[in-house]
Amino acid sequence: MSEFGAIPDGPAVFGDDEESSGNRVILIASVAAMGGLLFGYDSAVINGAVSSIQKDFDIADSTLGFAVASALLGAAAGALNAGRIADRIGRLKVMKIAAVLFFVSAVGSAFAPEIWSLVFFRIVGGVGVGVASVIAPAYIAETSPARIRGRLGSLQQLAIVLGIFLSLLVDYLLAEMAGGAGEDLALGLEAWRWMFLAMIVPAVVYGALATTIPESPRYLVATQRLPEARKVLTLLFGEKNLELTITRIQDSLTGDKPSWKDLKRPIGGVYPIVWVGLILSIFQQAVGINVIFYYSNVLWEAVGFEESSAFQTSVFTSLVNIVATFVAIMLVDKVGRKPLLLVGSIGMTVTLAVMAVCFGTADQVMNSDGEMQPELSGASGPIALVAANLFVVSFALSWGPVVWVLLGEMFPNRFRGAALSLAAAGQWTANWAITVSFPSLKSFSLGFSYGMYATFAFLSLLFVTKFVKETKGLTLEDMDAQAGITHKPSGTGASA
Repeated sequence: MSEFGAIPDGPAVFGDDEESSGNRVILIASVAAMGGLLFGYDSAVINGAVSSIQKDFDIADSTLGFAVASALLGAAAGALNAGRIADRIGRLKVMKIAAVLFFVSAVGSAFAPEIWSLVFFRIVGGVGVGVASVIAPAYIAETSPARIRGRLGSLQQLAIVLGIFLSLLVDYLLAEMAGGAGEDLALGLEAWRWMFLAMIVPAVVYGALATTIPESPRYLVATQRLPEARKVLTLLFGEKNLELTITRIQDSLTGDKPSWKDLKRPIGGVYPIVWVGLILSIFQQAVGINVIFYYSNVLWEAVGFEESSAFQTSVFTSLVNIVATFVAIMLVDKVGRKPLLLVGSIGMTVTLAVMAVCFGTADQVMNSDGEMQPELSGASGPIALVAANLFVVSFALSWGPVVWVLLGEMFPNRFRGAALSLAAAGQWTANWAITVSFPSLKSFSLGFSYGMYATFAFLSLLFVTKFVKETKGLTLEDMDAQAGITHKPSGTGASA
């Protein structure tokens, strides 16, 4: 049994009203994925505020890196505990808790009097991010049929990139209105503080919409609320084979209460599929994708862009991210998960290597603050800009959405929640390590930084080739078989 089991979704789940039920499933998954929008907004909003925070609080690069990455520490903690909390109080209540955490973080960060107060409230928001990163893919997997599970699971990543775009657009507009991110905008607050405060709006919307969707049928069955489970299953999939579906859910839940011990094999050691999920999560961040979204303004200003141009470039990059994610959503259930990952790894390796060469061979000049920085002259500037956007395309077509899809579906029912929580926590920890180290690496050598990310991208290609199995079109019970797990049908139900 797992913290997040899932609806066993064989081919007979849909009834005669398949089309209308399918539309409801899509709408419900879209609401659940909105947690990803706040996830993306909270993660990227710091981009437009980085320079102003450093100047206003007069902090060193190392402290700045920690402040930017502080939310990721909270995200790791939130992800690690989200599964067990949701198993105790339900998925919807956890979504609402995440919305409250986002709200508190927005207000606290906006009014932070010094750097450590800002760090604290960023960690609070990070806990919300971590919770949302686990709840959304798990809830979507629990309420989706196999034939469109990949597309619905990709909604999480689409919401994330929309949140990133929204935050960068808001950052740009507020900075333009104030004449700079560090200038006063209204009510005695600088524009960068309003960037955080604006997160109140999506936090309230997410919390309100979470009241409009049904509780997970798996959670209802696990807590013996069978009449409610029947009602929700009928709403989602129609009435055909309803009792058979409930019985299959009960069979998959047979066992003891969920525990981290479920990740261990009877013969000893952790199930290999757990390691695959964890390493996939780490590679998703180790390629440096969030350096682009957390530090892109600083990056482009460092090579000669004006603040306004840097903001515009960051917004354009986020638009590219959205378009490529839409393409991935259309392909993931047709092409499959593994082919997209392989193509993405190749694209990321090449584009990151190009960026490493551009920045590594750039002339070093002294800026107005007396610091040495690279100067991209001639064709190297446009080439680096194109390579950065093609890197984002490569990621958005593959590792961005596909990893979230895999994490929601690849683990067996019995320990899906524990494994997903562990993988998500590993992802946020890797994200933290990459983010907190970038300011110092940037000061040392941007060429070295991007060369390191290119190396991780190449290693991800080797890893996927050897260890990742295709899951397109498989039922969630097939995931049990791939991991070598079987459970005897009980037909009588089981308690959580």
